[in-house]
Amino acid sequence: MFNIGRNDRCWCGSGKKYKVCHERLDEEKLMPFIAEGYPLPYKELILSPEQIEGVKKCSRVSVAIMDELDSFIKEGVSTDQINDVVEKVTADFGAESADLGYEGFPKSCCTSINNVVCHGIPNKKDILKDGDIINVDVTTKLNGYFSDMSRMYMIGNVSDEARQLTEVTKKCMDEGIACIKPYMPVGEIGNVINDIADKYNYGVVRALCGHGVGLVFHGDPMVNHYRTDDKTMILVPGMMLTVEPMINAGTYNVKIADDGWTVLTADGSLSAQWEHTLLVTETGVEIITA
Repeated sequence: MFNIGRNDRCWCGSGKKYKVCHERLDEEKLMPFIAEGYPLPYKELILSPEQIEGVKKCSRVSVAIMDELDSFIKEGVSTDQINDVVEKVTADFGAESADLGYEGFPKSCCTSINNVVCHGIPNKKDILKDGDIINVDVTTKLNGYFSDMSRMYMIGNVSDEARQLTEVTKKCMDEGIACIKPYMPVGEIGNVINDIADKYNYGVVRALCGHGVGLVFHGDPMVNHYRTDDKTMILVPGMMLTVEPMINAGTYNVKIADDGWTVLTADGSLSAQWEHTLLVTETGVEIITA
């Protein structure tokens, strides 16, 4: 399995040979999926204990950034000021923003207000006002490791529609995470999320997805948040990924603004998103950015 020789060290980091550690369990759990044509992760997607610890240290920076924003974000604050906080806390920890300069992205975080689905660019003109909802998304790099997370913020007296969307989107993320267990197709996450969104007639964005993370900014597996019957990659212990559903109050369709980055709902409806970095464990899942 995973192109590991039987006499190689096991992928789990135990130090034992694969043949006396996980080979039998892997064969037992994975052979049925192989027989049905499901893709398996390649060895590089399974992190060692040392690598997992590196991602955890990086994640502490991301969490610290968000915790600082919890008390900072309010009416009258500009998205550029939010970016300033992100940059300061990141620097205080000796880390880097993985967002800054990524394929030309000009800022250190994404700030997405109301009908902006994701990838909103911080600027001095976007000033938070009463009733807004905003997602702040940060990806941190520390010592070569990456962590990715986002939170929603409700500004002042938000509408019932905005509050419900924000809360249901968090439930989508929470339940999508809760369903994760080793030796399952990653597509099951989207099935759970889509079932929740359907109850509210919300659209689950299909144009963007969650992803593998940890050793790279974006990698396999691709984590769709919508329902699919496709044969998707099987999750195994040691894999890291994000769950980050983008839920629209209207249709799931989106469009790209003229800046080439900002993703908007096609119908102008509100959108919300939450995100965590996760580790697949032997027994289930661990939230690394909690």
